[in-house]
Amino acid sequence: MDLSKLSGILQTEPKFRFRQVYQALYGELISDWAQASVLPLNLRERLNQDCPLDITAEISVDPGDKSSLKALLTWADGVSVETVLMRHRDGRHTICLSSQAGCPLGCAFCATGQGGFFRNLSADEIVQQFIFWARFLKQENKGESINNVVFMGMGEPFLNYEQFIKAVKILNDPEKFNLGSRRMSVSTVGIVEGIKKLSTEKLQVNLAISLHAAVDSLREQLMPIAKKYSITSILKAVDEYIRKTGRRVMFEYIMIKNVNDGEDDALALAQLMKKPLYLVNLIPYNPTGKFQASSPARIKEFKKKLESLGVAVTERHSQGRGISAACGQLAGKKK
Repeated sequence: MDLSKLSGILQTEPKFRFRQVYQALYGELISDWAQASVLPLNLRERLNQDCPLDITAEISVDPGDKSSLKALLTWADGVSVETVLMRHRDGRHTICLSSQAGCPLGCAFCATGQGGFFRNLSADEIVQQFIFWARFLKQENKGESINNVVFMGMGEPFLNYEQFIKAVKILNDPEKFNLGSRRMSVSTVGIVEGIKKLSTEKLQVNLAISLHAAVDSLREQLMPIAKKYSITSILKAVDEYIRKTGRRVMFEYIMIKNVNDGEDDALALAQLMKKPLYLVNLIPYNPTGKFQASSPARIKEFKKKLESLGVAVTERHSQGRGISAACGQLAGKKK
């Protein structure tokens, strides 16, 4: 799929043609311009030649948990990324989008970072992941649609901020997908400049911080970027974000056995997190080859300790482990 020439082609067309194209592309979710019968034949032929709509992808289904599907999308330059569809018991559908091919940050617990970095994705390439799943649901599930989007796939969104925020605005555009910004969430390792930029946007996108440790020394071992952004600097930016937006911020904390799941870790985390509009989200570690996951019992004890200290905390239910589609497992490779 390549929409890079679309605006140029439509410049010579009547203004109403934009609405027709948007409706066909984003509303009807066509996969071939021939399906857009409202457009003149010569325009459809030119669009098929210069702006093809096919998306090259391979789908994996978790045999033990069919609520999760993973797709490997490949572009003309050979670069691939993974994106995930999660079906919830209440009927909602959430998709996880990638913002980069690979990741330059090298977090010790994440398969994406261990695989290296290839390039940033364009806004169109980010949106194509949404379009792929939207088409899939329309075809396979009798018109069901995407309810929520999380920018928590491959890459660090705030290291590709301009393309990430452009994609958010495309998804939010009433003439395109009209997905409410409150239904979109972005996770960052704590790129302070990105947090500050997001606080100035006229969008109500949910913000999550990948924290994973309550002290800088441990965080630096797990996440090399922590040497640049201390916990203090991140929390300062978060507090300013909350002051400007009035929105709750989630702090993600992966539970790793004998690394960050002790009582001292809980006490240190509580000291940081006892603030209004702070929410801790405990995430079971998903195997990527280096660590072991905290036991379910240990996670419950950790959660109970935080609650007893006045911290707002939730526990995430992991989906897609069987196809390496859970948090931290995306690698952009064929399995």
